[in-house]
Amino acid sequence: MLTMPAQWEKQDLILLSFPHEETDWAEDLQASLSPFIRIAQAIAYAQAVYILCKDKEKTAALFCSTNNMTFIEIPTNDTWIRDYGYISVRENEKIKLLDFTFDGWGRKFAASLDNQVNSLLHKKGYMSTRVLETMDFVLEGGSVESDGEGTILSTSGCLCNPNRNSGLSKEEIEKKLRQYLGAKRILWLDEGYLAGDDTDAHIDTLARFIDASSIAYVACEDEEDEHYISLKKMKKQLEGFKTKENKPYRLIALALPEAKYSAKGKRLPATYANFLICNHALLYPSYKDKNDTEVHKIFKKLFPDKEIIPIDCLKLIEQGGSLHCSSMQIPH
Repeated sequence: MLTMPAQWEKQDLILLSFPHEETDWAEDLQASLSPFIRIAQAIAYAQAVYILCKDKEKTAALFCSTNNMTFIEIPTNDTWIRDYGYISVRENEKIKLLDFTFDGWGRKFAASLDNQVNSLLHKKGYMSTRVLETMDFVLEGGSVESDGEGTILSTSGCLCNPNRNSGLSKEEIEKKLRQYLGAKRILWLDEGYLAGDDTDAHIDTLARFIDASSIAYVACEDEEDEHYISLKKMKKQLEGFKTKENKPYRLIALALPEAKYSAKGKRLPATYANFLICNHALLYPSYKDKNDTEVHKIFKKLFPDKEIIPIDCLKLIEQGGSLHCSSMQIPH
């Protein structure tokens, strides 16, 4: 049996990829390192974290304690390892690592180094105990959300975009998801987007499984906001989805943060849906926003057995991503 594990299942480790002076973070590198350090510390408190970096000695020196941390020198173009890191599946009770093609979100950005990360990690021996399979198919981790029971949640705006797998129909893409991820059901969102997002509407910025019968989603109640109509339509679609037991999903609204802008006046893709579930904790992005406190309470109710940890992600969204985008878990 083939399945893509849900994020809440037990994890062996989490991968992070740190910014360096040859990435887009170079202009303000020291400030940019801060959220990555905080994420690594929060994870390493109770589970292993592998940190990809340019200089492992310099990177290790950023931490007071390096317990549960492994530093690995691997060249990268960018930090968003959610999208170029391994996508894990479980087959016959064993984890298999899939190395999909990464094309820089539809050939928008350089990706040649990021596209080699998974094979290099395996060659260096860090993942050699797990089977690695290379796939001739463009797929980013942030574009697919799994409930661990055969249901995949995704967006047509990304997966069906001709800048990813040109020439493949929606039906052919579904066939690939069934073949590679063991998908039995695929729920497609056709609405929903975030201004400033370069991914063509990744699902991990819009709607996430909390469990097999619950979905947290981005909600906008401000009729003057540019997202209002699209996110209302997205909610309507979510309300029409059914669980495998043919029941409506429990839907949990996560307020869209107040508009955040870059120094040049570009709106940034702030979203609370970009949270990360770890073994011991739920890490969520905070934005010095009036909604931060309420979202914290929501996550506490949803994950009563986990520590709820906010990570200031204002710096991250300057480069178009947030907390979940910067990480990739490897299941047990």
